[in-house]
Amino acid sequence: MIQRIQTLYLVLAAAISAGLIFVFHLWTNDEGLKVYAQDNIYYFGLFLGSAVLSLISIFSYKNRKSQFVLGRLNIILNFILLGVFVYQSLNLSGETSVSEKGIGILLPIFSIVCLVLANKAIKKDEDLVKSVDRLR
Repeated sequence: MIQRIQTLYLVLAAAISAGLIFVFHLWTNDEGLKVYAQDNIYYFGLFLGSAVLSLISIFSYKNRKSQFVLGRLNIILNFILLGVFVYQSLNLSGETSVSEKGIGILLPIFSIVCLVLANKAIKKDEDLVKSVDRLR
């Protein structure tokens, strides 16, 4: 059932992970240049991996258990991405490469919120189906 609320949350998470990385910069380096996610292949790959997992999860609506597992894997992937950003911005000594942090560093947090809401809705659907099956 593709018209469920979790589909909206998953589409929003995919849009954040695949679309907004081109709009918002991650940080500004010491030369004043804005660094975007597509400038680093690892960040770009992690963001696109998150978007692909969201899209796969949307189209696996017939198997809610796998949809729920894919949502959890996507949450873990976004936590890894957030951890890499925190490590990059806090562990560097002084002003070596990260001069000013951008809003792009917060994109995994927004994606995590959407994914948690989607998993909550998936769990609610699964519980509803189980309760109806008990009545048969």
